[in-house]
Amino acid sequence: MAGTELDVVRRLALALPEVTERLSWGTPAWFHRRLVARMWDEHRLTVHVEDDGERQALAAQDPDVYSTTDHHQGTDLVLVDLRVAGTDLVRALLAESWWWAAPPVLRRTHPGLGPPAPGGSPP
Repeated sequence: MAGTELDVVRRLALALPEVTERLSWGTPAWFHRRLVARMWDEHRLTVHVEDDGERQALAAQDPDVYSTTDHHQGTDLVLVDLRVAGTDLVRALLAESWWWAAPPVLRRTHPGLGPPAPGGSPP
C-alpha cells in the first residue's frame, strides 16, 4: 500500500457514499448509518462480509490476509491484515463491507458497490 496503512484505509473509506469517520472503541472507524469498517489494531482492519460462513472460509483459505477472533464468532466481521492486503483488495473489501452494512435504501441508491452477482457483474 502506498502511504501509511491508516491513511490509505481512511482515503478509501471516506470515498464511499455517506461515510464519515469517528472513533469506535478508541480506534478510527467509518460509518454510514452503521459501522462499515474499523481499525482493530495498528495493522488489521475489521470489515463486514456476507455472513459467518464467508468469514470462516476466508480465514481458512487465506490466513495470511484474513483472521478472526473469538470476539467475532458468529458474526459477519473478519479481520484483514493491511501489511499483506494490497490497495485494490482493501478497496474491494471496503465496498463490500459498505454494502453488507447498508440498509436497503442505500443499496438501491448505490447498486454498483455490492458484491459481484453470479457471472461477475454487479447486482
